[in-house]
Amino acid sequence: MRIRPVRGDDLQALQDIERAAGEAFRGLGMAEIADDHPPSLDALRRFQREGLAWVAVEDGNAPVAYLLARLVDGCLHIEQVSVHPGHSRRGVGRALLDHASRWAEGHGVPARTLSTFASVPWNAPYYRRLGFRAIHAPALGPGLVQIRAEEESLGLTRWPRLFMRRGVGPPD
Repeated sequence: MRIRPVRGDDLQALQDIERAAGEAFRGLGMAEIADDHPPSLDALRRFQREGLAWVAVEDGNAPVAYLLARLVDGCLHIEQVSVHPGHSRRGVGRALLDHASRWAEGHGVPARTLSTFASVPWNAPYYRRLGFRAIHAPALGPGLVQIRAEEESLGLTRWPRLFMRRGVGPPD
């Protein structure tokens, strides 16, 4: 497996990965998440143009997972990590997160942040195992506060959500 920047001809595959990965939420009673539309091609192109979109590829250079990020409150905010279910539990998501950490460190960005479902096993508990720690409301910067408002407007907070942070390099 190798990680590379997203290319224009990857964008449809990213949408397909997102749809496939979302199906796991159905079994947790979160059908609305499973049925949610993947990011639009325009949105994916924006991440690609900003250089903050990476794919994990295997044989044939076809994407099996992706990570989208943006700079928020001086940190690299992980917007989305999705792994095709046929490639899950193989360290692909972790490899993408490690790649994002190396990018952040190389660009003088001190930490990565993310917002995730608190109780979904492959969300907050997984990120805790990788060294991410909860950020509580009083410590949220203005960018994360805005993201929280966006999540509320989309109905994502119907299920408990959590912001998390991890410095680059070895776990905090």
